[in-house]
This record gives sequence, structure tokens and C-alpha cells, in this order.
Amino acid sequence: QVQLVESGGGSVQPGGSLRLSCAASGSISSFNVMGWYRQAPGNQRDVVASITSSSSTNYADSVKGRFTISRDVAKKTVYLDMNNLKPEDTAVYYCNAVSFPLGLRRDYWGQGTQVTVSS
Repeated sequence: QVQLVESGGGSVQPGGSLRLSCAASGSISSFNVMGWYRQAPGNQRDVVASITSSSSTNYADSVKGRFTISRDVAKKTVYLDMNNLKPEDTAVYYCNAVSFPLGLRRDYWGQGTQVTVSS
């Protein structure tokens, strides 16, 4: 069973930066897509950024130009660099990995890490 472990969350002032890490228990090359989602209290869980096995990236409009997703296959880790953080970025951030064994979608989730942006 694949495990994803997030780290790097915390509290920061508006305009600050954080780097989130998602370490996988196995090779991340086996995943078709990995990404970061976030969920604020009372809201649904929304995708923030994603990266495919060919390193193609995609971002939510609200974070374009501020967040960068990347991956290090050797370290089995996906990163989310967050710059110019805003109070509306406050949420629990979850790492997600998707594979398609036998053509069926399978999602894996981390436990989440809290990001709080406040002055």
C-alpha cells in the first residue's frame, strides 16, 4: 500500500513563502499524476496544482504565478513552492497521487498539512 506523507505546513504572514513536501513510500514514477489539493473549513477540496509523469504541470487560476509544483523521482517526493501567500490560501493541503491499474482510476491521499496565512 502506497503511503504519502506531507510536511512543510505552518503559519506565515501575507506575502511570505512556504515549501510543502510530499514523500511517497514507493516510486512516484508509477503514478500518472500527482498533485496538491486544499480544503478550507466549510469548503470542498479543490485541486491547486498537478504534475504528470512527463512533468507537465497545471495550476488553479488562483495560484498561477505564485505556486510551483515539481517532483524529484530519485527522492520520491513532490514539492509545492508557495510564494506571495495570501490569507485566502489558508487551508489544509493534501497530497494526491493517481494511477490506473488495469484501467481503473485509483487515488492515494496524504493526511494533510495545515497552512495558515495571517498577519
